[in-house]
Amino acid sequence: MNFTLSRKQKLIIAGLVIAPLLGLALYTWSALSWSYAKGERAGYVQKFSKKGWICKTWEGELAMVALPGAMPEMFYFTVRDDSVAAYVNAALGKRVALAYEQHKGLPTRCFGETEYFVTNVKVVD
Repeated sequence: MNFTLSRKQKLIIAGLVIAPLLGLALYTWSALSWSYAKGERAGYVQKFSKKGWICKTWEGELAMVALPGAMPEMFYFTVRDDSVAAYVNAALGKRVALAYEQHKGLPTRCFGETEYFVTNVKVVD
C-alpha cells in the first residue's frame, strides 16, 4: 500500500500545525507588551532570590505595613531585568517604592511566578 500526500494536503497539515503555534506566540507577545495595570507599592523587601529550573527570574516579597505594630500585607513580585534586580538587591533592608506593571493571562510560569513585574525601584528612607 503506497500512501503519498499531495502538495495541497501537505500545506493544509503544515497550516494546522503552524497556525496554533503562531497564535500562541502572538498572544504571549501581546500579554507581555500591554499591561493590565500599573502602580507603585512601598514597603520593605523581605525576600528576593533568583528562581527557576529553565527560565530564571527574580522573585521577591515586599512587606507593606500600614500602621506600626500591624501585621504586614505581603506583595509578591517578579523582576525580569537583571539591572532592576541589582537595584532591588542594593536596597534590601531599606524602605523602597517599587513601580510595577501587571500582566494578566501569561501562558506559562516561565515569565515569572507572579503577574506583577517590577520595572523600577526607589529608596524612600
